[in-house]
Amino acid sequence: MAPHKHATGHEPLNTLKPVATDIWLIDGPAVRFYGMPYSTRCTVVKLANGDLWVHSPTLLTEGLRAELQALGPVRYLIAPNWLHYVNVGDWQQACPDALSYAAPGVADRAAKKGLTLRFDHDLGQTAESPWADQIDQMIVQGSKQHREAVFFHRASSTLILTDLIENFETAKLPVWMRPLVWLAGIDDSDGKMPPDMRLTFRKTALAESVEAMIGWDPQRMILAHGRWYRQDAVAELRRAFRRILRDREWTAAMDRMRADDRNGNG
Repeated sequence: MAPHKHATGHEPLNTLKPVATDIWLIDGPAVRFYGMPYSTRCTVVKLANGDLWVHSPTLLTEGLRAELQALGPVRYLIAPNWLHYVNVGDWQQACPDALSYAAPGVADRAAKKGLTLRFDHDLGQTAESPWADQIDQMIVQGSKQHREAVFFHRASSTLILTDLIENFETAKLPVWMRPLVWLAGIDDSDGKMPPDMRLTFRKTALAESVEAMIGWDPQRMILAHGRWYRQDAVAELRRAFRRILRDREWTAAMDRMRADDRNGNG
């Protein structure tokens, strides 16, 4: 996915923007996906030892590189799912001492697209040792196709997602793109998981992962595409995934009723 010249509405681009203490985001240029210009976003965390942890790297410009160098050494590059890896190679060249971590399926996808990328470690269900005491981590369950690593920065109470919720502000989109976003249900009035992605998930497993994220009790939630949530992250998670959570609650209630019936009959 090459950068697209369409204004994203999140300007200025390619510069660090503070979120809270020791966490920043970078709004990158739009990229074409399914023929549409998608805004992009990277998240940077400064770990306790001063190392920088970079999630979903966006376009690396000389100006941004200088900003990062002033902040600290880039040590960890995170490719969080099979769609967010294309800029990793440029960051590896610019930051040769950085280690690269990839979610399941990323390396295979990159190879199929003809990209030779080096990934030093696979991301799993538990946080890697360099950040285990500062950033929680898991792979969202339920889909064989979309296996996304999600993260929770404890100190800032920030949940870091990539594509599990898309939340486009339609006023910032080309007019022709707006009805497509409305039909997909991923506009800012009710941002949620894109329907094509949702169809790849088993509801029960996804609901369990969403409940685990809610259990982290995040205050903020950063997304890769569209408006991110500066507050009320738990409420936004419950809203975006309300259908699967409601189904899970209904199933649990029915199970309890059946168990009560069995016990009563006994």
